[in-house]
Amino acid sequence: MFHCFTNRKSEVLRDFLGKKYNESSLDHFLMETLIKSFRSKNGHLDLFVRFLHGLCLESNQRLLGGLLGQTENSPETIQRVINNLKNKKKFKISPDRSINIFHCLMEINDLSVHQEIQEFLKSENRSKKQLTMIQCSALAFMLQMSEEVLDELDLEKYNTTDQGRQRLIPAVRNCRKARLGRRGLSDTGLDYLAAALKSNPSYPTEVDLSGTYSNLKGSGVKQLFDFLENPRCKLETLRLERCDLSEISCDYLEAVLKLNPSYPREVDLSNHKLQDSGVKQLCLLLENPQHQIETLRLKRCDLSEISCDYLAAALKSNPSHLRELDLSSDSGYSTNNNKLKDSGVKHLCGFLESPGCKLETLRLRSCGLSKISCDYLAAALKSNPSHLRELILWGNKLKDPDVKQLSDLQQSPDYRLETLVWR
Repeated sequence: MFHCFTNRKSEVLRDFLGKKYNESSLDHFLMETLIKSFRSKNGHLDLFVRFLHGLCLESNQRLLGGLLGQTENSPETIQRVINNLKNKKKFKISPDRSINIFHCLMEINDLSVHQEIQEFLKSENRSKKQLTMIQCSALAFMLQMSEEVLDELDLEKYNTTDQGRQRLIPAVRNCRKARLGRRGLSDTGLDYLAAALKSNPSYPTEVDLSGTYSNLKGSGVKQLFDFLENPRCKLETLRLERCDLSEISCDYLEAVLKLNPSYPREVDLSNHKLQDSGVKQLCLLLENPQHQIETLRLKRCDLSEISCDYLAAALKSNPSHLRELDLSSDSGYSTNNNKLKDSGVKHLCGFLESPGCKLETLRLRSCGLSKISCDYLAAALKSNPSHLRELILWGNKLKDPDVKQLSDLQQSPDYRLETLVWR
């Protein structure tokens, strides 16, 4: 390993070899070298610091013969080094770099954290076990190095601190579904997630950052989802519900998705103040024949009938991919509700009547609709009866006569409408 030492590394090694450290200074020296390695931006000292920790072992000292001179490292000294590694919680480093602390423990031949995580992975009651930060680093390393791909990484399921959850982010590289947003990610957490996703764009196939506390402002979206530009990206599902997005976020998202139009297939942008201008940007994606979005959820995005006009025009030009469209509101909330009204549904029906339309599910809950909307929908289904299977109109204060035409279509074998919910 000596051939790879830089001048700086050699200086530190000479300090180590040229002095007989007493028991009070060796652990201090190793901690100082660890801190210096964390201050380097590219991690070029990480492997070297592991090597220095390995020199504490008598077996390694014997291998180096007389190079080290006289070294008398008592068990108490080694234990202080171990305690320093396990108890340091204030390192401002990335989750990837924090894994180096775990490696240093392994170099000293302390296998306790490794064994604890192995027992944790075998446990049936994982939620009861509270993980320390070093245990989270070890778990992240073991998960991402596993030959078996993790089906789901849900940070909410781990009993640890917010900082501990942040240290689990590297495991995103080896999971199919990543659910990360319910407790929120800090700005630095988003940086770490973006780095993990870029390093292995083939995984995960589903990213869920939904949650009231996820702080994905416009620049955060751009940084986080730059990985979508990678041709190797195979992200099927992107969920960003309640992430404080704005219409600017739609600009960023539309820009990066242009470069890899085949993915994602499912996009959930519900519960944001996107407004009509934000939907207009998304429609630039939908009208592109190369894009293959099959599910689009825009619940409670402060939309009006103008958004329906944009959507209908875009989908008419590229009608064959979309299978599910959700434009619902919630009667229990007064903010961000979609006020589509009957005029908005009339625009959407222009798309439903299109011969190329393959839409199977349409959700229009609590959108301020009346009998006229039901008539528009019934007429559209009569002209194109072969696709729509599920129609949700609950929350629009409709009565039996208002939905009679739709109810008749549901009963007719000539139509595929299997589910009609209006009360």
